[in-house]
This record gives sequence, C-alpha cells and structure tokens, in this order.
Amino acid sequence: MKLAVYGKGGIGKSTTSCNISVALAKRGKKVLQIGCDPKHDSTFTLTGFLIPTIIDTLQEKDYHYEDVWPEDVIYKGYGGVDCVEAGGPPAGAGCGGYVVGETVKLLKELNAFDEYDVILFDVLGDVVCGGFAAPLNYADYCMIVTDNGFDALFAANRIAASVREKARTHPLRLAGLIGNRTSKRDLIEKYIEAVPMPVLEVLPLIEDIRVSRVKGKTLFEMAESDPSLNYVCDYYLSIADQILARPEGVVPNDAPDRELFSLLSDFYLNPGKPQVPNPEEELDLMIV
Repeated sequence: MKLAVYGKGGIGKSTTSCNISVALAKRGKKVLQIGCDPKHDSTFTLTGFLIPTIIDTLQEKDYHYEDVWPEDVIYKGYGGVDCVEAGGPPAGAGCGGYVVGETVKLLKELNAFDEYDVILFDVLGDVVCGGFAAPLNYADYCMIVTDNGFDALFAANRIAASVREKARTHPLRLAGLIGNRTSKRDLIEKYIEAVPMPVLEVLPLIEDIRVSRVKGKTLFEMAESDPSLNYVCDYYLSIADQILARPEGVVPNDAPDRELFSLLSDFYLNPGKPQVPNPEEELDLMIV
C-alpha cells in the first residue's frame, strides 16, 4: 500500500506522517517513509537527525545507480520504520518532482518497494504544479492534513483537485482529511458539506504534538516515559486502522476557488447568531 500525505505548508504533515508510520508499524506492518521535501526534514522525528538524501548520494556516486546500496540511502527510525529523504535541487532551482521520480527509480532498482507493506510519501506544501503532485502517480491513497482555518482548507481544496485529476489515469483515491491540533471543527464541517469527503480524525489542540517535533521524537516515543500521552497515540492508531481496512475512499469534486473563497470567508464575516426565541414559545414556557 502506498500513501501520500499532503497539506498546507507548516500544518504538521511531517509530524503527522511520522506518527502514522509508527502506528502502522505498531500494527505489525513493515513501513518505509519517504520525505519528498528539499529541506529533507520529514523523517527527523523518527531518526532524531537529518539523514543524507538520495539526491546527495547519487551526486556522490556520479549518478551511477549500480554503485548505490540500500544502506546508503535507507535509515532505520523509531519503531522499526525505515526512512528515506529524497532531497531536492537548491532553493529556487530545479524541480522537486524530478527528484521524487529519481528516488522512486532508485528504490525500485534496489527492490526496496517489494520489501514493505506500506510506503508513505510525505510531500511538501500545497499542490501548485505537476512536480509537487508527482507522488500521487505512485499512491493508492492521499491523506490531507488540515486545521479548522481558512488557509489550510483552501489548500486542501487545491490538493483535492489534484487527486481528482490524477484519478483519471491512476487508481488513486482520497482517504480523507486529518485535522491537526485544532480546538474546533466547525469550518471543516462546513467545507465537507460543500465538498463531501471522509474525515479520518481530528486531533485536539495538544501542545505535545508541536513539542514532539522540536524534540525529534514521535508521540509514541514520548509516551514511553510519559504514559499520559498514550491517548494522543490512539488518534494515530485509529488513522492507521482505518487505512489498513482499505477504505473505498473518494474521488473528490473540488469547489471552484472563488466559490470556496466566498464559502469560507462568509463563515468568518457572517458567523451564526444565536436564534431569537419565538415569543409564543417563550409564553408557553412561562405557562409551564
């Protein structure tokens, strides 16, 4: 099974991805997480350091694929999750999608894909071009990380459009939304009314999720010394269980940008007002 995790930049995709990878490993699956970001920090929470990238390794070998061995590019992370960082071109130059393609090519030559039950692509930012959408060419399911805010849902809608486009030629489905560190879900609910799609889980506003990123540890590793965090791990285990059940998923019908902009902005500009009680109902209550 191949998964691709997308979402607005800074929304917590990598932290979410690492915890889902561990949750899948806890369910007995052999997992490979592939970071698809030139910053190469996707797997930091699993390994505790910035591992060398595939593109750097290929450059060192003068792009002689036959000279690259699995141990050159695959690193063991917490919980037995294997980690790869695709890397990328220098900032402002080249195409990240090309690097993802080279990463998949190398891993296939190393027969790495045949060794895993689940491969998870953690992809940078919003989808604004075909390069960023490249991991969807290989994925069975896409998961979108969001919060209850305007910008994250606007980005989610663009990602949904990309899933719909790729689903025309690939067996790809949207598994659903994952709400990350949000105290409410009313705007999420408003969005999925307009664009029906599953919600896999909504994680509350838990500060330890943010802290885990800084510490370079997953919530599962933190819970080993602080059992009070076990309830947070249960959210990720729930997501893992839903994915392993191979849900039908959806091919989403994204909302046009202007319509979605109006829908979401109206939520802020015209919040629901308390309903004024009907005088007759109030009278009846007084009589009772």
